[in-house]
Amino acid sequence: SRRRHTRSGPQSRGLGDVYKRQRQLVSAAGDDPSVGASDQEAVREAIRLADLWLDEATGFPAAATSVQAWSRAEWVEGTIDGWTRLVEPVAEQVVASMGNALPAEAAAMAGPLVGVMRQLGMSLWGAQVGQGLGHLATEVIGVTDIGIPLTEAGQVAMLPRNIAAFGEGLGVDESDVRLYLALREAARHRLHAHAPWLRGHVINLVEGFARGITIDTSRIESAVSDLDPTKPEALQQAFESGLFEPERTPEQQATLDRLEVALAAIEGWTDDVVTQAAQERLPSAEALREMVRRARAAGGPAEDTFATLVGLEMRPRRARDAANLFAILRTQQGNDSRDAVWGHPDLMPDATDLDDPLGYAERRGNPLEIEDE
Repeated sequence: SRRRHTRSGPQSRGLGDVYKRQRQLVSAAGDDPSVGASDQEAVREAIRLADLWLDEATGFPAAATSVQAWSRAEWVEGTIDGWTRLVEPVAEQVVASMGNALPAEAAAMAGPLVGVMRQLGMSLWGAQVGQGLGHLATEVIGVTDIGIPLTEAGQVAMLPRNIAAFGEGLGVDESDVRLYLALREAARHRLHAHAPWLRGHVINLVEGFARGITIDTSRIESAVSDLDPTKPEALQQAFESGLFEPERTPEQQATLDRLEVALAAIEGWTDDVVTQAAQERLPSAEALREMVRRARAAGGPAEDTFATLVGLEMRPRRARDAANLFAILRTQQGNDSRDAVWGHPDLMPDATDLDDPLGYAERRGNPLEIEDE
């Protein structure tokens, strides 16, 4: 079974139940047919060919241990555990802060309302995540769209229905669209297989952001006395009005900035490697590359979901800057030096490096030489 939750507390089970219900809603909505044998074979062939091309663009070996084509409902179910790890630290801290932020006098006055608030808060968070997953399922291409795999290591999956929708109106053969997107998916899996610390690094940043969450008591003290714990709809309205929205501290903003740069670096490396692998083989590669960039600039589902659930707005400009940095590093020092950046967290580019990609090597030295030390 793919349902292997990373946490076992009641709050986790509550979120998991919401995710499962969302999968049922996606299925019940119809227009989500099961993936047929021909699409399964087309996805497997695209990943196989993508890996052959990537072998010449990066020293990171192929990482796919299984390749599948999924329906949208299967994507929701298959990525539940990955999303749980990402959003639960924030959800739990927000909900806990609702009660902890109240002064003793206000907490005593609230009485059972505090417990009701926490239960409803987790339920509303779960519903928000479930709705977000339902929307994502209509647009995502695979399981690495947000930069990190949402499945177990080596489990590659792509959504044929969404691949076809991505290519509509481009005037590009669907097989070329599928191959280009398979290159991006396979490249990110290679990166994470080579740098197994990377997914944990991203999750640790999210958890670090969550630990700093606080609720402004001045906004809720006066409201607590007016809320009726027997009327959940009143509490829901309070949540939706932003009454319990966390404040963002300077420390949290610094953490989010680091998270943004980390995701931009993943995207930038992927962009450069895929461009190198496809540019002389796939005539439509540059047009498809620009289409991917436009989709990000318009605010794709991954960016919207991160902005809603974590507070991160991934600026496409940062991804372009990261792509420039890796292209410069490859041109000056070769593929191996570009890839060696992922040999250790300390070698990852920071915001200064993205602002001045030409100065990266001067500031940090040749990453290949550092990795060999």
